[in-house]
Amino acid sequence: MIKFKPTFNSRLFLYLCAMSFTYPKHEKLKSKSTIDLLFSEGKSVSKYPLRLVYVENTEENAERIKMGVSVSKKYFKKAVDRNYFKRVLRETYRLNKHLLIDNLDKPHAFMFFYQTKERLSYQEIAEKTIQLFQKFNELKK
Repeated sequence: MIKFKPTFNSRLFLYLCAMSFTYPKHEKLKSKSTIDLLFSEGKSVSKYPLRLVYVENTEENAERIKMGVSVSKKYFKKAVDRNYFKRVLRETYRLNKHLLIDNLDKPHAFMFFYQTKERLSYQEIAEKTIQLFQKFNELKK
């Protein structure tokens, strides 16, 4: 009989189990007024080919984080292609949102953009997402 011996750090495993890797409805950016505020007063940080526009959310009962994703029709004419990259952006956000949430003290609204014609792989986009979120955290300190 072969016994399974875990090769991972148990503290890390417990930490990851306690984290929520979801993208629930209340985190989705849908408010037209908040989106208008993002584009009029928002600041941005970018890590090519990704861009993150953010603004502090001052609405009453605001969620800690609101996130929207966007892929330009200018770069991808077919909706199928735009939808694919939006799914990839949402997935990379979902898996790495702890990098943003852990360093926020006030509610924020974000818009996450994919800004190139290049068709990067999921792994490349995931790496750039982590770098972008870390860059945002450095700016907020």
